[in-house]
Amino acid sequence: MTYRIGTDVGGTFTDLVLLTESGEIQVRKASTTPADRTTGMLDALRLGATDVDRGLGGLLGATTYFAHGTTAATNAFLERRGARTALITTRGFADVLRLQRSMGSWAGLSAAAASHYSARTMPEPIIDQADVAEVDERVDYSGSVLVPLNKDSARESISWLAEKGIRSFAVSLLWSFRNPSHEQMLAALIHAELPDAYVTLSSDLIPILGEYERTSTTAINSYLGPVMHRYLAKLDDVLREAGLREPVTILDSGGGVQPSAEAARRAASLLTSGPAGGVLASAKLAGRLGLTDVVTTDMGGTSFDVGLILGGEPVVEHAREIGRFHLALTGIRIETIGSGGGSIARVRHGHLSVGPHSAGAIPGPACYGRGGDLPTVTDADIILGIIDPDYFLGGQMTLHPELAAKAITEHVADPLGMDLLTAAAGIREVADNQMADVLRSTTLRAGRDPRDFTVFAFGGAGPTHAYRYAAAAGMSRIIVPSTATAHSALGCVLADRRRSFSRAFGQHTPAGFARLADHVQPAALEQALRDLEERCKTALGEDVHTTRYVGMRFRLQVHELFVPLPSEEITEAGLDDLVSRFVEQYEARYGAGTALRGSGIELTTVRVDGSASGLDLEWRRTAPAKPGSPVSVRKVFYFEIGQTLDTAIYHARDLAARQVVTGPAIIEYPGTTAVVGPDQQAEMDEFGNLTLTIPAARPSTEEGRS
Repeated sequence: MTYRIGTDVGGTFTDLVLLTESGEIQVRKASTTPADRTTGMLDALRLGATDVDRGLGGLLGATTYFAHGTTAATNAFLERRGARTALITTRGFADVLRLQRSMGSWAGLSAAAASHYSARTMPEPIIDQADVAEVDERVDYSGSVLVPLNKDSARESISWLAEKGIRSFAVSLLWSFRNPSHEQMLAALIHAELPDAYVTLSSDLIPILGEYERTSTTAINSYLGPVMHRYLAKLDDVLREAGLREPVTILDSGGGVQPSAEAARRAASLLTSGPAGGVLASAKLAGRLGLTDVVTTDMGGTSFDVGLILGGEPVVEHAREIGRFHLALTGIRIETIGSGGGSIARVRHGHLSVGPHSAGAIPGPACYGRGGDLPTVTDADIILGIIDPDYFLGGQMTLHPELAAKAITEHVADPLGMDLLTAAAGIREVADNQMADVLRSTTLRAGRDPRDFTVFAFGGAGPTHAYRYAAAAGMSRIIVPSTATAHSALGCVLADRRRSFSRAFGQHTPAGFARLADHVQPAALEQALRDLEERCKTALGEDVHTTRYVGMRFRLQVHELFVPLPSEEITEAGLDDLVSRFVEQYEARYGAGTALRGSGIELTTVRVDGSASGLDLEWRRTAPAKPGSPVSVRKVFYFEIGQTLDTAIYHARDLAARQVVTGPAIIEYPGTTAVVGPDQQAEMDEFGNLTLTIPAARPSTEEGRS
């Protein structure tokens, strides 16, 4: 028997998926160990090895594929624990990161937070201004060298930075994407001075127009690079020592996997790596279930992550804001708020808030008994009767209700003058409504009605809260995957190998143009795309599927859209069709009549996405032949009806295919708890996926259109 393994290291728990060549699957969870995340991962692997009657070495020795997703890059960036990094840039542009194109005070903030002008602040810099060096050089927009690089001055700057102890460098010169020779010279000079230095060249990583976004992305990559290099090198060493013979692959935020050595060179691509896995696994499962429009919800111990699947494909974005800085790398769109099982509840000025701060894995919620004394969402779930303290992680971990009660009483109930049960219900209700707000905003921003979507609920706490946050968002169907407790780890196993390559193009029309072909050369556009396709083949092999895009915008505007291109050669007629599709896409995004064709059109960037197929295997759960009965009944308080009800408790493993469970009911998994609310129903399918139906507040879409 051979195995494929997926691991996902979150802020609170580390998830594991074991998949055999025949599709049998095992999932496991272990506590994340922040001091050394490989320890928690080995703990999860040992649990998995026990499930298949093997030792750790035997399991890893029989493993043919090992994929890993991690929040290590995200955590290091948000907590500002990256490497001290220097920026080398063209003289006169030392302030590009500090200026942030005049967006620094509001970048990355919600609309509500950005509207509080007096409370706006600039983000904590990732590169100190004293660690920025300017060099004498200049390349113009066409790539012609106007001022050669002054190598003597550059050497002095590099030596000055090296004397300060800096070993990580971001090199971003003006117009280097047109001519990278000066950046390449600087890399050679840095390595001559410091052979082991970590160096990122903007012309290698992201050769696109826009000096701020390009510089920001390059700086983030070098800031995270040494951290991720150490993390991934240790991961490789630990797994090799434990018995793994195959290479480790790393899931990136774009939904593809890459070798660990390459991932260390492209560290910025690992931001939101873990959450991307859940969206990928959901897209695979949605295809099996015949669903095209899905909103994915991953509620773990630290955060609540929402992704979108439209037409069967995950929605991606080509530029995003991470930690208040801009990142110009393609990634699966993930909306995240600090609302997880470990999110801390506080009372400020008579008002209850939940999150964004989390108790994490250490010390964890008060009920963990690890020294935490602040109330969390998990503590509230214990008090309300939703989580069985003796069956947490399938009985692997025992919780302490008395500690949860003490924390909620002292920090919420007493300050607000209410009883313990009401206070716990209030914590849960605040968290659920925060999550419902994200569901609404994510779907509405895509121009879609949230009620038209199926909710996928996974993560350790997603199924526990989905019946409330989905209902509050107006959604009527929830699917809890059979792998809900480790769904993101499953995504790591199933992910294709993907790469995305971009480069600036930079042709445009004047105002009031008649035809795009009169001003843009089809042959130049075709050649640029072919060059990127060759890079995809070099990275992924000849058997690669590629998709072409061109970034377009109206002149004097900043709203750039990537328009897909046909695979056949670009012609003049194809350019005319391209304009029509751009206008259509623009007005679909910004509203009818908003297109400004008369201002002229710019073709700013060409991009090619490549993918090489990964595992195409149907995972399954063996269901019992006879319907399962409740294992017990316990009292659960439901805030939405203001009552405590006797609630039937089922174990998920006991439910037969097509067995229907009527709420109120609780279905317990070894790693999560699914709640079926009053007046709701749940049905188990033959693959172990649970479908919850919420009474609709309106006619279905089909009925509404008839």
